[in-house]
Amino acid sequence: MILARIDANKAQIDHHRPMQEPLLSQLRNYYRVGLTWSSNALEGSSLTESETKVLLEDGLTVGGKPIRDYYEATGHARAYDAMFSLLDASSALTEHDICELHRLFYSQVDEVKAGAYRTERVFISGSQYPLPRPEQVPGMMAEFVRWMADNEAGLHPVVFAAQAHKRFVFIHPFIDGNGRVSRLLMNLCLLRRGYTLAIIPPILRAEYIAMLEKAHTDDAPFVAFIAERALETQKDVLRLLG
Repeated sequence: MILARIDANKAQIDHHRPMQEPLLSQLRNYYRVGLTWSSNALEGSSLTESETKVLLEDGLTVGGKPIRDYYEATGHARAYDAMFSLLDASSALTEHDICELHRLFYSQVDEVKAGAYRTERVFISGSQYPLPRPEQVPGMMAEFVRWMADNEAGLHPVVFAAQAHKRFVFIHPFIDGNGRVSRLLMNLCLLRRGYTLAIIPPILRAEYIAMLEKAHTDDAPFVAFIAERALETQKDVLRLLG
């Protein structure tokens, strides 16, 4: 039922398309701040949404905040901008596309490891499921992009986006920033099919993490969680469109 509601909202939003300037840029910039702030806050960034907005729009920083938080905000914004060059759904997403999103996000934090698959073991605190060994990552990423190419057109876009998020983060191909890239990738999947973003507010962090952990054995609750977030973002877009 929720997918039907999402599709009905999409039809309403489609009535406003093609969107003209300055509306198109205003919406894109609105979510540039919102997605950057929320995705980084889910990972522990200390920047507020207003501080993120001032940083991205005016280039101004607030004293006393970790420099890494600023690097992650500006890097995420660059990766967000790059998503819009990958919207042609007739061209399959590639490993290079995914690595480039990570490179843009992470290059100010660690230029050497940005955009490169990890070469060491990593662990997720609180998870009972071990992550793949480094030597498994290249093969699993190759299989992941094949899965995306085979399923993008056949699955409902929200289901596909949630599945892509889950499958990517379970591989955890990079040394850091996998959560941020997984959410960028999820939203790119939605945008490529004409849907709006699915933004996960930091207040839902515990539920989000719990649903991801449960998705190892049952991903239906996680898909439903992402669908709810997509629906709420659609409501926000419709409000902004009047």
